[in-house]
This record gives sequence, structure tokens and C-alpha cells, in this order.
Amino acid sequence: MTLPGLGTVAAAIFLWNGWYTATDLWLFAGMYFVHMAGITIGFHRYLAHKSFRTSRFFEGALMISGSMGGQGPIMYWVTTHRRHHRFSDREGDPHSPNLSGDGLGARLRGLWWAHMPWMLSDESSSWRFWAPDVLRDRRLFFYHRTYQLWLLLGLALPALIGFAVERTPMALLTGFLFGGLARMFLANQAAWCVGSLSHMIGGRPFDNGDRSANNWPVAIFTFGEGLQNNHHAFPGSYRHAVRPWEPDLSGWVLTGLGRLRVVWNLRQPDAAAIAARRARKRPAAEPGTN
Repeated sequence: MTLPGLGTVAAAIFLWNGWYTATDLWLFAGMYFVHMAGITIGFHRYLAHKSFRTSRFFEGALMISGSMGGQGPIMYWVTTHRRHHRFSDREGDPHSPNLSGDGLGARLRGLWWAHMPWMLSDESSSWRFWAPDVLRDRRLFFYHRTYQLWLLLGLALPALIGFAVERTPMALLTGFLFGGLARMFLANQAAWCVGSLSHMIGGRPFDNGDRSANNWPVAIFTFGEGLQNNHHAFPGSYRHAVRPWEPDLSGWVLTGLGRLRVVWNLRQPDAAAIAARRARKRPAAEPGTN
């Protein structure tokens, strides 16, 4: 993340000095949406959890936009995430913030580990064990093999769009900085808060046997991914929100796409399943009480 980090500093300097146009801000917002939708809808809810089905064309669009996010190739992303669910906040979880011991210092070390350093670990997850379905699919594996191409496209595209709109050489640079590097850095910082902050801080309406929590600020910036307690209670659901007011932009987008028949077979728990899952957390009533 060194280059995106430096690009973010440069974008901040440009922003401070007014060396940007409205096009650059729109490019940042648009590419942030593409980036986050590709990861949250494509890599996460579609590939890792099979929470809906779609056409090969839209599947490809999701794989490309997710790869533009710079969080690693498809096989790496899916195997790591499925392993996280299998061992959530226990030994074997590749990025739990809760395995560093007790005390403030240990918790801060765990938080930092879960946010970024875990990605530098040489530990890997077996493709054949954790994602045989993806490994067998030649079309999906094509997007895995061509990951670097889509990653570079995600950096070049905003620069080219900026130049096409503004018709100045500076627009190439600012489009690259705002829609490319700064977008990648800030969107991924938000995404990594899902594994760190959303497994330490927030509400826990469901007893999942781990420390997954519903963290609303993280959910807002990650299109619903911060609702980790809900997600770990119902990992196969296309929606992370279980109440209408919970922020889950990716869930709302999928609902709309379902009505347009772009996606189908949208999986979600019914009201009875949600109520039953909540009931597991309630303590048993003491003798003689109602």
C-alpha cells in the first residue's frame, strides 16, 4: 500500500491547494463505488458466500471491479475469507484482532495486526480445500490469473476519463491520484476496518460465539460490511442488514438488481429465523419468573 499511500498524500496536497476539478471528485466517488461494490457484492457476497446468482456477463463485471480494488486475486480473497468464517476469532483465523492477549496494549496490537500486518504473513490457505468450486470454474479462474491487468486498469481508467473530460495533461495526473491511488488507499482502509474494528467495537444482537460486532460507521463506508455480527449470524444472506434502518448499501443495490432480474435466487433469512437466532442470546428465565 506504499504507492497508494503516497498518492493519497499527493491528492491531499492537490486538494489543499485547489489543484483539482469537480471531475476529480466525481472520479473519486465513482471509482470508490465500483471498488467497494466489486469487493462487497462480487468477491464477498457472490463468490465467498454464494448468496445470489447472476449472468456470466455481470459476474465478469463484478470480478473485474473487485480486482480493481487491489485486495488480492480472487482465489486469495475467497480462501482467506472462508477460513476466517470457519475459525472466527479463534486460532486459525487469519486476521482476528482478539488473539493477542488481554490488556490495552495487547488489544491495540491485535487491532493493528487485524487491520494490515496480517497480510504480510507467509501463511496461506489451500485453494483445493477452501475454494474447490472457484478453482474448477475456468471463467472465474481467468479473472484470478489476469488480476494484475484489472488492477492496472483500475488505476488507468480514472486518469483516461479525466483526460477525456477535461482535455488537459494535468487531468491525467489528478484523475490518477484521486480516482486511482487515493481511492484505492481510502477504500481499502475502510474495508480493513471490517476485520479489525468490526470484530472489537459495536453492537452484538446475535450470539455467534465470536467477537463480531455491528459497527455502523464502518458499515456506512463499506456498504454494509461493518454489520459483522449480523453477517456472522447469517453468512449466506445477500443482505447484512436485518432491520430496515441498518446501513447496507450493497444489500439495497442487490435488492434493486433483483427486481431488474440482473441477479436472482437472492438468499436471506425470514423473520422466524431471525427471531429464533435472537432467542439464542436471551438468558433462561429464573424459576418463578415469567
